[in-house]
Amino acid sequence: MIKRIGDAWKIPGLVALMALFPSLAHATEQAANVPSVAWIIPFVLLLLSIAIVPLKFPHWWESNLNKGLVAGLLALPVAIYFIATDYHRLLHHLHEYLSFIVLLWSLYTISGGIVLRGNLVASPKTNTLFLLVGAIIANLFGTTGASMLLIRPLLRTNQERKYKVHTVIFFIFVVSNVGGCLTPLGDPPLYMGFLQGIPFEWTLALWPEWLAVNGALLVIYYFWDRKAWAKEEVKDIALDVKQATPLAIEGWVNVALILGVVASIVVSGQVLKIPDISQGVATAVPWIRDGVMVGLGLISMAATRKQLRIDNNFNFGAITEVAVLFIGIFITMIPALMLLEFRGTELGVTHPLQYFWVTGALSGFLDNTPTYLTFLSLAKGAFGVDAVGLINPDLANGLGVAIVRAISLGAVFMGAATYIGNGPNFMVKAIAEEKGATQVKMPSFGGYMLYSFGILVPILIVVSVIFFYLAV
Repeated sequence: MIKRIGDAWKIPGLVALMALFPSLAHATEQAANVPSVAWIIPFVLLLLSIAIVPLKFPHWWESNLNKGLVAGLLALPVAIYFIATDYHRLLHHLHEYLSFIVLLWSLYTISGGIVLRGNLVASPKTNTLFLLVGAIIANLFGTTGASMLLIRPLLRTNQERKYKVHTVIFFIFVVSNVGGCLTPLGDPPLYMGFLQGIPFEWTLALWPEWLAVNGALLVIYYFWDRKAWAKEEVKDIALDVKQATPLAIEGWVNVALILGVVASIVVSGQVLKIPDISQGVATAVPWIRDGVMVGLGLISMAATRKQLRIDNNFNFGAITEVAVLFIGIFITMIPALMLLEFRGTELGVTHPLQYFWVTGALSGFLDNTPTYLTFLSLAKGAFGVDAVGLINPDLANGLGVAIVRAISLGAVFMGAATYIGNGPNFMVKAIAEEKGATQVKMPSFGGYMLYSFGILVPILIVVSVIFFYLAV
């Protein structure tokens, strides 16, 4: 089934990406130092490799060494090109990559030291509260951290129940994706926006859309789970009540360390906004911020009892996978970003509603971080400003702000459309399918999309019309 689905969408996916650039083929003739459109091919191939190879050759793709080989081979010619033509730009993107990985590594490492024990009664109210809490803490722990913290307690809570697939599906929707749009910590695309100069607190203004989509999902889930709860056998419900134990958190020091990560990002952002800040200080602040986050992660490793990480099945495999793939992504996407900045106005994407759905559609099948950066560059090129200029409310009567909102929410929300749209999705699926008392038989790639396109997409259609059509 997965093989057939992969064959069905891999060619349209390639065509969709390449179709973004038809009018850019002669960019080098009019803009100095802008690479030919042919230089986006490694970027497209890498994104398609990430989407397709795990489905075609799952065992081979399990090795992070093989992932690194693919990323390295595709990134190497692009790196050589920029070393020869514009090495400062290459160094800038490598610094952004370092900051990106440092944030993810620190959140992943610190959240991996927090253990949530217990087994609550798996009532619809309890399950809905699980999802609500996850949607909130995703903005501190990141969607990956919140997912890893809560998925096992949620599975333990529901282990006596027969009907629970929908619970894991909605967990992916809410905790692994939609919940994390209120801070740059929530989802990697938003952190890349922060690194581009968008203030930390700016994403808090996305709360109306956050509330609308999460609210709709939680209401639908609650009534769905009530119906499923009513179909459970009486003996299973009785066993669930009998085996219930209260929740308990261990590894509290890591909660403080997470707050330290938040503080380092907020403070660095405030320092960089100081008027007439010297160039030396402005250059040093990001390095100091990243150093602080690395230090907090190392403190977590030293201060957390080893048994807690064992209980969490903690290892560095997932973050290593992200690191080796994203070094390739950050290098290969440079030509695409440059072409969009210099020639992006020729693509005809101008309205916030267009930005929301094009960004979202590609985020669902590829990776939402480079997709976010690609369309942010398109918007910057269209208005001739940087990211900070885009969110100036005086720019085109607020059109720039609406476009950045659309790009941000499209990337975050539509990451839930498929198992491969956002990193935590497949991790949650894998944990749910682990053999044992908590095992859940998850739907196939296409089966999951029936849920996302049947539940999430209609909600997003309504929300996008309200916020990006009627309100603009």
